[in-house]
Amino acid sequence: MWLCEGKEARHERSMRPGACWIGWRAWKRLSRPRLLGKCCWRRGASIPDRAGCRTRSCCGWCWRWGCSPICPSGRCSNTPGGCAPASAAPRGRAFPQVRKVSLVELGTHVEVALAAGGWQDGERALALTLVEQIPTDALLLLDRGFYSYDFWKSLDARGIALVARVQSRLVLRPIRHLADGSYLAKLYADSSARTKDRDGVVVRVIDYYVDDPQRVGHGQLHRQITNQLDEQAFPALSWVCAYHERWEVELVFDEQKTHLDPVRPGKPAALRSETPAGVRQELLALSLGHFVIRALMAEAARQARLDPDRLSFTGCLRILRCRLPEGAGLTGARWQRWCAALLWEMEQEVIAPRRNRVNPRVVKRKMSKFAKKRPQHSGLPPLQKTFVETVVIT
Repeated sequence: MWLCEGKEARHERSMRPGACWIGWRAWKRLSRPRLLGKCCWRRGASIPDRAGCRTRSCCGWCWRWGCSPICPSGRCSNTPGGCAPASAAPRGRAFPQVRKVSLVELGTHVEVALAAGGWQDGERALALTLVEQIPTDALLLLDRGFYSYDFWKSLDARGIALVARVQSRLVLRPIRHLADGSYLAKLYADSSARTKDRDGVVVRVIDYYVDDPQRVGHGQLHRQITNQLDEQAFPALSWVCAYHERWEVELVFDEQKTHLDPVRPGKPAALRSETPAGVRQELLALSLGHFVIRALMAEAARQARLDPDRLSFTGCLRILRCRLPEGAGLTGARWQRWCAALLWEMEQEVIAPRRNRVNPRVVKRKMSKFAKKRPQHSGLPPLQKTFVETVVIT
C-alpha cells in the first residue's frame, strides 16, 4: 500500500481498500492501529528466519560469524503541529517530534523491531523495551549511547553475542593480556562495586587507533568491549571491522526517510498523520513497506548468490512500484510466476562495489553537537588505505 501510490498520494488514499489487491488484503488487517502493531511485531519476530542472512551464500556476515549482526539505533522525525501529545512538543520548536528506535539486521537492512516515543524519551530507554525482540543467535553491536551495565548484563545473561563501543574513560583494569593485543577486564555497576569486586562481569577489551589522517577519529583512542573471550576464534581486528559495519543502520533510515516517503510539497514534515494513533500507525506501515522491499531483495540476492548490498534499493523500489498493480487478483501458479519474474528483474539491479571513501562528521544545521560544515569539508582527496589497513591495535 505504501509502494504503489503512497509516495505521491495522501495517506488516506494510499491506504484505502481499492488501492490494489495486496493493499486490500493489508487494509483488512491493518486498518486499526492495534492490529497493525500486532502484525508488525509478528512480522518482526519472524524476520530473521524469512529475510535474514541465514543463507550463507548471500552474506559474508553469517558465513564468517554464524549469526545475524543486529544494531539498535534511533532518529527523530517531525510531525505536523498538534498531532502528537503535548509532552512530545519541544519548547520553542515549530513541530512536535517523535523518536523511533529500531533494531536493524545489518546484512539485509531489515528492520527487526521498533519502539516509538516522544522527543523526551531517550534512545536507551526505548531500546530496553526491545530486548525480548532480539534473537538469541544475533550479534548485537551497541553504540556508546546504548551501553549501560544493566543493559549489558541482561543481554549477556541471554547468551547474545555483544560488541559495544564504550567511552575511553571507562575504568577497565586488565586481568589478563591476550595474544592479539586485547585483554580481559571486569565491568562493574559503580566504583563501590569495583572496590569490593562485587558482581563483576568479565569482558574482553580492544583498544585501537586509526593511523590514517584522512579518516574521522584519527589519533583518538577507540575502545570496544565484547563478551566473546576467545581470541583464537575471534581476533581483535575482526571485531573492529565488524563494529565498523554498524553504520549500515544509517542507510536504513535514509531508505525510509528519503526514498520511501520523503518530505515534498504538500508534506512539510517527515510524518503527515495528525493524531498520535495515526503517527504510530504511519511508522509501522512505513516499516512494513520497507520490510517488503528488503525481504524481496534478500531473496533476489540469495538466488543470484550476491551480497544484498550489491542490489540497488531505489532500483528495486521502482520495479516493485511498477509491477505491484500487475499482481492484483493473481492466485496459484500465476502468482508464483509473477513473483519469480519480479525476483528475476530485481536480480538485474546490480550496482558496483562501494568505493573506499569517508565523509567528515559535520552538519549543515547550525544548532547541533556536531561541527558545522565548512568549504574545506568538500572535495576531499581519495583515500589511500582501506579501513582494515588503518587499524592499530594497542
